[in-house]
Amino acid sequence: MRLSQGQLNLLEVCPRKFQHTYLEQLSSPGDTEQQERLLAGSRFHLLMQQWEMGLPIAAMLREDEQLNRWFGAFVEAEPTILGTDAPADPSNPPFRQSEHLRILDVEGYLLTVIYDLLIGSEAQAQILDWKTYPKPGRAERLAQNWQSRLYPFVLVETSHYTPEQVSMIYWFFQSQGDAIEPQSLKLSYDRTKHEQTRRELTQLLDQLDGWLDRYERGEPFPQVPVAAEPCDRCSFAWRCQRVRDEAAIALPSLGAIAEIPL
Repeated sequence: MRLSQGQLNLLEVCPRKFQHTYLEQLSSPGDTEQQERLLAGSRFHLLMQQWEMGLPIAAMLREDEQLNRWFGAFVEAEPTILGTDAPADPSNPPFRQSEHLRILDVEGYLLTVIYDLLIGSEAQAQILDWKTYPKPGRAERLAQNWQSRLYPFVLVETSHYTPEQVSMIYWFFQSQGDAIEPQSLKLSYDRTKHEQTRRELTQLLDQLDGWLDRYERGEPFPQVPVAAEPCDRCSFAWRCQRVRDEAAIALPSLGAIAEIPL
């Protein structure tokens, strides 16, 4: 089974929702505004990948004003973001690749990570991640996200870098006002964090082993406590019998549901 950081996050927040989403392949129409945000984020990631590969991007920028503004902000801050203002050693250029894929086998699961941009030299490696939402007020919450834990862990386990040589930098291109000024959040890494991630990962995967074994015998994955906040905005609240009144479920209007081509 392949596991991404998103699946690990969901498994930690609500095992039952993991069951519905990934084992039973159930889904429901999402919020229209949320779908638009996800689509905009996907387009920006595709734009950055094409730009890094030297492919044409003019057409994408003409078609999407927001995309054009985000990319304009990136170009202006590029020397800071990519460190291109520092002199490079022409005899030993840094490794640099967008959408860099790495896979690590842990406890029989294939942990899969895709770095938006990986820049590496002999002395250090930087994992860059593009975010099209505002910089969060609390860095601690993002640091506890499985993306922040898994991405450097996999890099250390699959390369010659020590934990202290690895860092992860989030770049946020969305702002509250009209002016877009990219903001960053750098998360350092060390041996203590690496071993803590290993313990937490092993524990979570051991739990998944047990849940999968019992699921095959007809027992569903555990649910979160009844009063848990995630249930209030979960599309599976009715299926999980967490909503007694069917009218209380906030369903999208029929007009907001996209047509499915046949």
